[in-house]
Amino acid sequence: MANVIVNRVKEFLKRYPPFNFLSNDSLELVAKEVEVRYFSENELLFEQGDPAQQYFFVLKEGSVHLTEKKDGVEEIVEVCDEGDVFGVLALLGKRPYLLNARVQEESLIYAIPVAIFEKILNENSRVGLYFAAGFASGQVVVRTDLSQSQKARTTFKEISRDSGLLIFTGQSDLNYSSDVLTCPKGTLISKAVASMADKGVGSIVIVNQKDHPIGIITDKDLRNRLIAKNKSYETPVEELMTAPVITKKKDAAFSELYITMIKNRLHHLIFTEDGTMDSPVTGILSDHDILLSQGNSPAVLINALMNTWEINEMAKIRDRAEKLLAYYLENEVSIDFVASIISEINDIIIKRAVEMAKKKYEPDFPEISKVKFCFLSLGSEGREEQLLRTDLDNAIVFEDVAGSKLEETKAYMLLIAQQVIEILLACGFQPCPADIMANNPKYCQPLSTWKNMFSDWIHSPNQQALMNATIFFDYRAIIGNKSLADELTEHIYNEITGKSIFLNFLAKNALLNPPPLGFFRNFIVEKSGEQKDKFDIKLRAMMPLADIGRLLVLSHRVVGINNTFRRFEKLADLEPNYRDLMLEAGKAYEILMRMRAIEGLNSGNSGRYIHPEKLGKLQRQLLKNAFAPIDELQKIIQVRFQLDYFRN
Repeated sequence: MANVIVNRVKEFLKRYPPFNFLSNDSLELVAKEVEVRYFSENELLFEQGDPAQQYFFVLKEGSVHLTEKKDGVEEIVEVCDEGDVFGVLALLGKRPYLLNARVQEESLIYAIPVAIFEKILNENSRVGLYFAAGFASGQVVVRTDLSQSQKARTTFKEISRDSGLLIFTGQSDLNYSSDVLTCPKGTLISKAVASMADKGVGSIVIVNQKDHPIGIITDKDLRNRLIAKNKSYETPVEELMTAPVITKKKDAAFSELYITMIKNRLHHLIFTEDGTMDSPVTGILSDHDILLSQGNSPAVLINALMNTWEINEMAKIRDRAEKLLAYYLENEVSIDFVASIISEINDIIIKRAVEMAKKKYEPDFPEISKVKFCFLSLGSEGREEQLLRTDLDNAIVFEDVAGSKLEETKAYMLLIAQQVIEILLACGFQPCPADIMANNPKYCQPLSTWKNMFSDWIHSPNQQALMNATIFFDYRAIIGNKSLADELTEHIYNEITGKSIFLNFLAKNALLNPPPLGFFRNFIVEKSGEQKDKFDIKLRAMMPLADIGRLLVLSHRVVGINNTFRRFEKLADLEPNYRDLMLEAGKAYEILMRMRAIEGLNSGNSGRYIHPEKLGKLQRQLLKNAFAPIDELQKIIQVRFQLDYFRN
């Protein structure tokens, strides 16, 4: 009879997280220790403020309400369904309960001893992640847990054996060399080359008397700077070395090391004792080391993009990046890291496309092709948030030219833009429905015209101007003369200074979309049309946070931070009174980005519309939890920008 009960418990538990993450043996171990308890209507399992019990609970049958007493009134915070886990505070730190657990109808509940689960918690990172992230019912509703969840994800990734490298192939070790070949300044290149050959390595680090790195010479440098230039082998190494070098500590996070190498196009990264050039060399990491460790990685894709002029090949590489994205999302890699990698790949495609377009049209415009210009990404790509190949938003700004040359200059720039857009479309990106693209003459303009356009939007903030602000104020220079973009940015901030009326209008615009939950904590879904009964995650959740982040950094005159979650990180420093809320908002935005990307990959579309009924309990609760900062931030905006007294 005992075995029959254990099997029934086991079969029930394995249908729900986190028990579905357990091996068969671990699940049986838990099932043997479960206590089956009966509770009658209105009975309390625990009360707010009670010390934590030695069990956490799973609802087998019936109904349990998690409630909170405020000002003598007991309010329902969450309704537990079959399979829900609650009372997990006993597992997470034995703190007093923050909620009441009240039985609403006769219920059967499984009580699981914490002691039996602690060993599993330590050995199974997925189970640990589930609880530590605060996803279990009765814990997820605690507001502070949203920002803590990301810390928990990071913690559990770091303690896993793969130490973050599982994001590529699951191989465990990053093999860098601690035996670094070095030579002092003044060494003749002939001696340095002999040392490289003797050691069988492709690089040598030049150091000063304190063994601090001052430069590096690689095989590539020998080809390009020694042999190709026909220089003497008696040349001192400092005349051929690449300097200064970029250094890191060897215990830096893998994502930091990897993004540094990708961003700076480094083939070698030097480790020093304190991570700066002013301390001794301790190791060296090469891109070859990474490829050996990872098999398939962004470096492979980026290297392939940098070595092709074939549009079809670029499209195939971008398709492979989509598979990489899916792998990242499946393994819950930090969205900050994912966005950096995907944005870098997108940027390289744009740069490649611009270079190809210039190569094609420069012969026909020998003089005009010398005019300086900058290609800008706008909207989500400008914010480095475009994980999926959704709508293109971009523009071109070029330097002011004489009136007699303006028409020909614009014609040349539009040809460049058209070619770039065609290449991006061929690589799977979608055209902007509103035609906000660089091949639209309206958005391919000289700097003075762009300045006037932004001034008009700031001085006369009508609805169209505010819509433009939400797209154009997030521009990012991708390729070309970036000083043009910098000058435009300076102009914008000078115009905004003292123009509180614009920020008032922008604030009003940021409140157009109310918090995404209705009175009964149900998702606000589309009422009709093709997307009926679906939730618009972009309009109702992501846009309000992006709009608020943009508004607040503009009000603080912050330059150079476009990304939404990085904006909220900065705002956490600028507004210490709201530090926790700002960090929570940033983490919420990362969660929303992740969920939209997953939906888009699964559905083969932009991921904008999500069917709440098709989400699991865990996903629904996580999504609801991500909405919480929106309401609080909108209330702050309402007061700060005096919108109750503001009329347009």
